[in-house]
Amino acid sequence: MNGWLLAAGVTTFGVAAVHVGAGHRDVVRPLLSCELADEPRRVLHAVWHMVSVDLVLSAAALLYLALADDTPATGPLAWFVAAHFAAYTVAFLVVTLSVGWSRPLLRLPQWILLLPVAVLTAAGAG
Repeated sequence: MNGWLLAAGVTTFGVAAVHVGAGHRDVVRPLLSCELADEPRRVLHAVWHMVSVDLVLSAAALLYLALADDTPATGPLAWFVAAHFAAYTVAFLVVTLSVGWSRPLLRLPQWILLLPVAVLTAAGAG
């Protein structure tokens, strides 16, 4: 069993739970009640659901890799998931730092949840 990938999978399930719970309250409700045109509003709502599915599938893949007996796909798939979460982290950091907010690292704190998954997965991939 790969303890790093197990930790990454459990952490990712936690990130998914935070995304669904807090995201529905802080992002989806305001989005659906705003004055944005219907089509972009629905696209953004679908993207939120797409991320929800992505987080759950990533968590399941990481748990599978952690519990499987080091299959040939373990390294490449783990590196893919690590890169995936690193890219998510960078996207949130670039957006939050480009706006000019005060205390920007706390304005879009999703990166704080995504970065540990990238690091734990990378540790388990090697």
